[in-house]
Amino acid sequence: MNIKRINRISEEVKKVVSDLIFNGLKDPRISTMTTITRVEVTKDLRFAKIYVSVLGDEYEKLDTIKGLNSAKGFIRKEIGSRLDLRYAPEPVFNLDESIESAIKMSKLIEEVNKGISTNKDEDNE
Repeated sequence: MNIKRINRISEEVKKVVSDLIFNGLKDPRISTMTTITRVEVTKDLRFAKIYVSVLGDEYEKLDTIKGLNSAKGFIRKEIGSRLDLRYAPEPVFNLDESIESAIKMSKLIEEVNKGISTNKDEDNE
């Protein structure tokens, strides 16, 4: 299947699931600080890997994934009704921690830069 078409379908699935998280799902386990970072649809359009980023502690992250997994059937039905596809892809939710790891790396780089600048200041004295 054409890679451009798969990418377009992935973006449409991302829009539908994002809209459902903010407007359609009433599960209290799903955190309000949930973001869909990316969606990868398989070539046969049977599965959609949905990467979810949750701002909060580990308990909130796991609870959100449990809530989304329990709503899989509803989410799949909504994807099928909103998108004109022969098969509605089955959502597979994965926790995306790339934002948290990027923040951690940024803080480490800042600490190293501060350490280098203090060492240069001490050497100049």
